[in-house]
Amino acid sequence: QVQLVESGGGLVQPGGSLRLSCAASGFTFRTYFMNWHRQAPGKERELVASISSADGSTDYADSVKGRFTISRDKADNTVYLRMNSLKPEDTAVYYCNLLRRGQSYWGRGTQVTVSS
Repeated sequence: QVQLVESGGGLVQPGGSLRLSCAASGFTFRTYFMNWHRQAPGKERELVASISSADGSTDYADSVKGRFTISRDKADNTVYLRMNSLKPEDTAVYYCNLLRRGQSYWGRGTQVTVSS
């Protein structure tokens, strides 16, 4: 069974940095996307960043472009989200997602709070 476990969330001051990790296990898929989504209270869940297993290409939401970086350690089956210059509006629960044709898997999420 596919398991996605996020970690690295916490409280950080505005302008600070944080790195989230997603440990993935239980799959042998060759082609898929690993994504980070986030959801703030009262708001819709949004796609933050995506990375393709096929060619390593990445994509980012406009709101985080230039500040966040998604990467993958293929040997360790871990996906990371490096977040710099954090803003209060980045406060949300961040979810790791594995997406392939016909299937989507989610982690439980990790809370990121940006506040003084």
